Amino acid sequence: MDKTDNLSLPYILPSQAQKHVTHNEAIRALDAMLHLAVLSRAVANPPENPAGGDRYIVPPGATGDWSAKETSVAAWQDGAWAFYAPREGWLAHVLDENRILVFKAGSWSPAAFAVAIPDQVGINTSADATNRLAVASPASLFTNEGAGHQIKINKAATAHTASLLYQTAWSARAELGLAGNDGNLC
Repeated sequence: MDKTDNLSLPYILPSQAQKHVTHNEAIRALDAMLHLAVLSRAVANPPENPAGGDRYIVPPGATGDWSAKETSVAAWQDGAWAFYAPREGWLAHVLDENRILVFKAGSWSPAAFAVAIPDQVGINTSADATNRLAVASPASLFTNEGAGHQIKINKAATAHTASLLYQTAWSARAELGLAGNDGNLC
C-alpha cells in the first residue's frame, strides 16, 4: 500500500529516492483539503487570475481545465489547478453562499445539522425539573427588537398560577401575578 486510506496521501516508502517530493505532495494535498472553505460552487469556468490557495467545488458543465472534474475540489496550487475527489462525509464551507455543504451519495448538498432541543438549560447554575431555565448572574437583560418587548407567563388553566416570585435566601417574600384565578392580581 503506497497511499493512505482516507485522503490518499502518499507514504514515504523504504529505499525511496527523493523522499522530500512525496512528503511535499502530501503536505500540498493536506493544504487543499483540510478545513475546506471554497470560494464558490457556481463558477463553471476556471478564473483567469486565481490566487494561491483559491479553492472551488467544480459544478456540472464546467469548462477548460475543469472539464470532466464535476464535484471535485479544484485548488490553485503552485501555478496550476489540482483536483481532489471528495469522499463521503466531507464538509465544505461555501463562502459566497455562507453555507456548509456535505458530500453525500456522489453530490454536494446543504448539510442538515440536527439540533437537540434541551429540556433544561442552566447558565452558570444547574437547571432542574421545576426550574428548567436557570440563570445565575448579577443581572439578566431582555431587550427589544422592534417596537417593544414583552415577557409572557402563560397559565394552562384558570385555577393555575402565573406569577413572578421574589425571594430572599430561596424563601418567598413577595409574589406578583395571577394566582388561582384570572381576575385578581396577587
